[in-house]
Formats: sequence, structure tokens, C-alpha cells
Amino acid sequence: MSVLIVFNREPYDGSDVTWNGLRLAGKLRENGQEVRIFLMNDAVDMARDVCKKPDGYDQDLVQLLKGLIEQGVTVKVCGTCMARCGIHKNQPYFPGAEKSTMAQLASWVAESDRVISF
Repeated sequence: MSVLIVFNREPYDGSDVTWNGLRLAGKLRENGQEVRIFLMNDAVDMARDVCKKPDGYDQDLVQLLKGLIEQGVTVKVCGTCMARCGIHKNQPYFPGAEKSTMAQLASWVAESDRVISF
């Protein structure tokens, strides 16, 4: 089974929504599922090394995403959002987070058995 997880929220927005989505991605991958992640809107910051966890927050979401990439999860970042969204606009993205398009997202949605949005 293939699962597409679309992230839209700023990584550190005062909630655990993004952290829980990354945890779910990891568990699905551990269970042998094909997992793909697409970052849109302010979630694009999660693929930038400059994005640091706030003081007092115990989870490093950037490192969690990098760990998923190392486990074979494909991560794409909306190309339009790369320049328009996030606190860290125009900052570079780390390797493994590939620039992508709405057409690619549409293709992934059509191909996936499950689509989840956070």
C-alpha cells in the first residue's frame, strides 16, 4: 500500500500536529508501507536546516524528516511555496527534499492508496 502525507502547517506552530504526522509516517514506513511526503504552504520550512526547534520544544522536526528520508521516504517540496511561504523564505533546502510541482502532487494523489493531510 502507498500512503501520501501532505503537510501544510508551519512546523513549530504551538501544536503537535506536524510531529504526529511525522511519527505516523515513520510507523507506516516501519510496517513496510511506501510513504511519500509533500510539503506545501508553511510546511516547506521543515526542509530547511535554518528551521530550528524553539526553546522548550523537545522534538526536532527537521531531524525527524531527515531520518525519514534516510529510511527511503521520498520528500517533495512545492516549488511555488519554496519562494512564497514559510518564515525562512528563500533559505536553501537540505538534500533529499526535492523541488516539485502541483502536477507531481496531482499524480501522487491519483497513484496513492491513501492520502492524509496535516
